[in-house]
Amino acid sequence: MEYEALRERLRRTPALAAPLPAFDPRQAPPEPGPLFADWLTDALDDAVPEPHVMTLSTADAAGRPSSRVLMLRGFELDAGALGFVFASEAASRKGRELTANPHAALNWYWPRHGRQIRATGPVTALDRQAACEDFLGRSEPSRAAGFTGLMSAELPDTDAYSAYQRARAHAREIVSADPRAVPDGHTVYVLRADEAEFFQGDSGPDRFHRRLRYVREGERWTRRMLWP
Repeated sequence: MEYEALRERLRRTPALAAPLPAFDPRQAPPEPGPLFADWLTDALDDAVPEPHVMTLSTADAAGRPSSRVLMLRGFELDAGALGFVFASEAASRKGRELTANPHAALNWYWPRHGRQIRATGPVTALDRQAACEDFLGRSEPSRAAGFTGLMSAELPDTDAYSAYQRARAHAREIVSADPRAVPDGHTVYVLRADEAEFFQGDSGPDRFHRRLRYVREGERWTRRMLWP
């Protein structure tokens, strides 16, 4: 492969090229929750692909970070607080890292709108009832996937597909025998934001991207615009 040609192609790829929504941070609400709900509604209304998909970044006890893409399962708006709900297997890498270092960061990027949202904060594991409600609300194939192997564990590369098929068949048997079965390690987490930032790209020649950051201070939020 000619890597220089690939690098040149990468440099020529446009970004924030389409007409993008306007955003005046001065008119934004005093708390980030309503703004997140508004932007998510816009994304759903305009059929932005997979707007519930986000990047979760965690770190281990030594501070070494890792990230992956997963789905937002819900969000909480309570007395100004803003919480983002997601689920995972407690024994997975992200589950282990959240046990060792219960803080994380989330990021959404919706290219069609040129919008990015970031949130950081402490993460709490919810109780077993929340885990069961989340898991049992999924489709049967999704529940079978939850019983297939151990998330993030090594898969033998010499017989990977056959090993997966055997584990998948066993998982289907579990779900079929007990439709109320829930994996022991299935866990629902909530990240309660202490910081949230909203980025609105500008496709004009000035590239005046708007960035608005909210910071939680006690029971209230402060907000500031940031330089692009």
